[in-house]
Amino acid sequence: MANEIGPAALLERVEPQVETRADAIVLTVRRAGRIVLDGVRLGLRVGGVDLDAGSVLLRSRVREITDEWTARSGKATGTHRYTHVETVHELRHDSGVEWQIHVRASGDGVAVRYALARLEGHGRLDADHTRLRFEPDARVWALDYQTWYETPRVGADLAELPAGAYGFPLLVRLPRAGAYVLLTEAAIDGRFSGAHAELDDDGELRFVAADESVEITRGPVTPWRVFLIGDLATIVESRFVDELAPAPLDPAGDLRWVRPGRAAWSWWSDFYSGAQLHRQRHFVDVAAHFGWEHLLIDCGWDETWVPEIVAYASRRGIQVHLWVVWHDLDGPEKLAKLALWRSWGVAGIKVDFMESESKDRYRWYDTILAETARLGLHVNFHGSVIPRGWARTWPQVIGYEAVRGSEYYVFYQGTPLTAVHNVIQPFTRNVVGAMDYTPVAFAAPGRTTSDGHELALSVAFECGITHFADDVDAYLARPDAARFLAELAPSWEETVLLAGDPDHEAVIARRHGDRWFLGGIATGPARRLTVPLDRLALGPGDAWIVGDGAAGGLTSHRRPVDDKLVVDVAENGGFVAVVAARGTRLHRAVARPEHAAPRVDPPVQLLGPDGAAVLLTEGQLRLPPGWSAERLADDRWRIEAPAALAPGRAGVVTVETPGEDGVPVVAHARLFRPLTPGSHRLSALTMVAFNNESGPIERDRSNGGGNPDDGRRMSIAGVEFDDGLGASTPSRIELYPGGCADRFTARIGVDDETPGTAARMSVHADGVELFAVDVRAGEPPRDIELHIRGAATLSLRADALPEHPEPAHVDWASGRLHHHTATTPAEQ
Repeated sequence: MANEIGPAALLERVEPQVETRADAIVLTVRRAGRIVLDGVRLGLRVGGVDLDAGSVLLRSRVREITDEWTARSGKATGTHRYTHVETVHELRHDSGVEWQIHVRASGDGVAVRYALARLEGHGRLDADHTRLRFEPDARVWALDYQTWYETPRVGADLAELPAGAYGFPLLVRLPRAGAYVLLTEAAIDGRFSGAHAELDDDGELRFVAADESVEITRGPVTPWRVFLIGDLATIVESRFVDELAPAPLDPAGDLRWVRPGRAAWSWWSDFYSGAQLHRQRHFVDVAAHFGWEHLLIDCGWDETWVPEIVAYASRRGIQVHLWVVWHDLDGPEKLAKLALWRSWGVAGIKVDFMESESKDRYRWYDTILAETARLGLHVNFHGSVIPRGWARTWPQVIGYEAVRGSEYYVFYQGTPLTAVHNVIQPFTRNVVGAMDYTPVAFAAPGRTTSDGHELALSVAFECGITHFADDVDAYLARPDAARFLAELAPSWEETVLLAGDPDHEAVIARRHGDRWFLGGIATGPARRLTVPLDRLALGPGDAWIVGDGAAGGLTSHRRPVDDKLVVDVAENGGFVAVVAARGTRLHRAVARPEHAAPRVDPPVQLLGPDGAAVLLTEGQLRLPPGWSAERLADDRWRIEAPAALAPGRAGVVTVETPGEDGVPVVAHARLFRPLTPGSHRLSALTMVAFNNESGPIERDRSNGGGNPDDGRRMSIAGVEFDDGLGASTPSRIELYPGGCADRFTARIGVDDETPGTAARMSVHADGVELFAVDVRAGEPPRDIELHIRGAATLSLRADALPEHPEPAHVDWASGRLHHHTATTPAEQ
């Protein structure tokens, strides 16, 4: 006889029931008394033993869990309270293994996980046996599984869906049950590996873990397997995944530094611009004009000028984030870079290419999450797993990619993103957490979506920090788009699905204060959308609408609204709107004011023989790792460098004063260890600044392309060199010998990677030109030796010649600063 296990107290809408049989354990879920999920098989294999067959129920414990958490970003910021009913079913297998099934039920879903509460030592989890079948007439919206979740999402009838691996979240429409079910996971960490769905030829769907077998210890051995259940609005608006996640380690901690918002981003529109300070300054200027909060510098940024752009942006209340590859932060020594970047005033990181669901990679995630929280850094995961509740546990997580987004226009120009793919996202991927699609790509090649559709992605898709794909000038060129993107709120207090389904359209409303922002995206032919507004509870209202123009492009108008909004959209079109109660001011955008930089005196100096220097500033200090500071009196600070700082290298000390929107205004001082007697490689020294036409100045290689470290071994007329600096015309390399160098030597010329080019190369000391020569490709390297004793600054320049305006790549090969005296200017 079967034993029925049911919770002592049933929730109003969703009721799970577990039944033990001799050969199986089965979960049934009812919604409003009607069966939605029937015959979900539960169980797992531990140490080669299938626990779901031959287990008996020992006891069940039921408890009501009432809790709250405060979201700093997401579909609904603020404090949320929730109640779950949890039932813990304790079982014993014939082999003697005792194990548990935890079942959580809320108003919008059910979750299941497995635990071994009495496991001694270590064991092995070999397989998760959770599996289920859907009705034959079900419809599914899914994506082919890959560990970074960037395949297109599609909709298909279950009978037409081929067997194979599919990624979460996976949405299913159950016509007979009159409900939708979204399958996903929650509450994952380095104890577990991630899972995906696998559909077999018989229509059975299984949860399959990334690792074939993982070591387990006492306690939970899987994340929560989550089944969101309800109508589409219930699923889209659900916070169940976050509710299942653990609370923050310090729930009472001050998290005001976590700052959702909007970001300018130059990589998509200008691939090599991540190495160009002047381009980043322009993006800051336009972002400040729009009132945005952030700047992301993607591939190519250089440590020489990152402090400079941080300081420039901070004067407008804009924070800077840096892109990095995950393996550059793998291990304690590499992880220390985070503290260094934070010391410059960097506000966050975008970390990329993890591309794994393994337990080992989740341990790496654990490390990054803990360290960024400790340092006060936002983190945006790209090439990543889907959200599983980290935004609750680690509020600094403000984005994940895990979606086929706008970057696919850059890499796969023959297969543009489709409106069908886009419309599915609000009902699937974006349900479970922030989605860094990088929207609004007006300049995308081969685009099949309308301008209204592209603009609407800024609302229809949610991310803690929305990074806009296109060049900021592309937005300025479209006044209606520019005006709306300036109005767009930095965060959302409420999210509501107003209309749509995953096959046709999605109209999402998000509230900030007393204004609602609507984003509607559609698939298929041009048509008229009628959007009900009753769920906004506005009564008579006013709307400003930006949508598809009759002849293409965008058009805008303002009109009164009541219980509905009627909008015409183009083929694969869309619209945005700002809606508020009648008489409410709809437009409020203002540019960010500019603040004065803190005083830092001097901004560049040498450390003394004791490894210390005195800095005058009225601000607070942020020091590089290993440095120390002591306040002497008033605005004077004694700064001391670590003994490990090499001659010719500098530390960047950041000075902060209160600024715009809670963002400190910063300035920097660079403190150099004086050169010691002997010869010093140019490429080993800290540059004060540089400008370069193509990418960063390269160390010990030619200029190459526009990315860092993409050059080759330096070669001038076939003569190769092992060290030096590679540049492109026009370029400037600013050094600070600080009066400690007697001579500068180098072998210079045009690198063989740019045949047929020429350049003028010159050297300046304290602003005075010491040397200049015209060099041409194919000419042998020129040896230079210049006396620079007493010079504080040294500038190496390369400029195009009038008859050769095309960029030439030049090498300052075997560059050396020579110091033959035993004293520094401070000792004289």
